[in-house]
Amino acid sequence: MTKFDEATQAIRVDETTYDVCLDPGYSIGGPLNGGYLMAVLLRAVVDASPHEHPVSTTTQFLKAPTPGPARVIVQQLKAGRTAAFTRATLVKDDIAHLEALVTTATLPAEQDVVYTGGPEHLMPPPDDCVRLPDPKPESGMTLNAQMEMRFDPPTIGWLKGEPTGRPEARAHFRMAEPQDPDPFVLALAVDALPPVVFSAGLRGWAPTVDLTWHLRALPAPGWLTLLGGGRLIADGWFDEEVEVWDSAGRLVAQSRQLARVGRG
Repeated sequence: MTKFDEATQAIRVDETTYDVCLDPGYSIGGPLNGGYLMAVLLRAVVDASPHEHPVSTTTQFLKAPTPGPARVIVQQLKAGRTAAFTRATLVKDDIAHLEALVTTATLPAEQDVVYTGGPEHLMPPPDDCVRLPDPKPESGMTLNAQMEMRFDPPTIGWLKGEPTGRPEARAHFRMAEPQDPDPFVLALAVDALPPVVFSAGLRGWAPTVDLTWHLRALPAPGWLTLLGGGRLIADGWFDEEVEVWDSAGRLVAQSRQLARVGRG
């Protein structure tokens, strides 16, 4: 069991209840990362499902939970031969913090592809990309230590006060502790990039309100490539879309989220 596996494990209490412990190592300056929280939820959902893989997840982020003991409550809505539908709620201190609707299915090890397009942007190889500076200990940005990311240089110009003016973020991604990517790692990956509004010149904590992501294939070992962009920033809201490509050049995950423009 890797550190990530341990940090996301869900222990079954009964048919509808799982005990979890939210790990402070996945903090982004106080709040816990949304992708990490989705991975915790999905551990419980998959364990309770007759199917192996979370192919579609829609999560509402009602309240930012603090680290520590919590519970996931699962409700089976329907289960069939090819898919099952589950409602999952992350509860801490008797308050619902996340609410998710999850579709599970069992994906084959090899895809039967009818059509596939390529990525809209070709990334430089990891050795030609750059890392963000290590955050100061007092920042509370512990998430950075859990993963390794190499960024396409133009998309982090905001670090030097030179944003591109477009909502975008692109990076290679893998866990800091050696681990082949799986659906739970992908849940973290779709929310691992800095908010795309940073590159548009807007900074600060940008809380996610709603995030939907789809698992399209089981990823090959190696680096993942994250391609993020946005369509509209207006009235204090922005959208963010992320594609995740694996080392074999396959699209393995897609996400779209609605978030608030950064505060503080």
